[in-house]
Amino acid sequence: ADDSGLEVEALDGKPGIFSARFAGEGATSVEKCREHLSLLKEVPEEGRCAAFQCVVALARRGKLIRTFQGSCRGRIASRIAGPGRFGFDPVFHYPPAGVTFAELGAGEKNRVSHRGRAVSGLLGFLSGEGKSFLEFRES
Repeated sequence: ADDSGLEVEALDGKPGIFSARFAGEGATSVEKCREHLSLLKEVPEEGRCAAFQCVVALARRGKLIRTFQGSCRGRIASRIAGPGRFGFDPVFHYPPAGVTFAELGAGEKNRVSHRGRAVSGLLGFLSGEGKSFLEFRES
């Protein structure tokens, strides 16, 4: 299982775990992005720090085995950019690439994203143990 969210420093860490319901139940990704832009319209670029966070949980037969966390730091852009319209990707500016997550190619986003990093930790754990998930048993 996994859960993720966007934490915006200027919004005291919100929306965090409530990212999916930010801007109300049933709000589209574009509506959520517009709400962020509206709330941050008076915040200068240096105050728009944000981070995507993800936690992946590995469990078997209802018992938690281990969790893996991934994060990716960036800023909230001043406008919606990019063809991808998933979540907050069109307003999450990723400084190392100089573009929003929506403008990154899928392979690059998966490599650097919060979810990609958490899943990488999970896969490293499983491969480091030399066992598949179905074979894994706690010692």
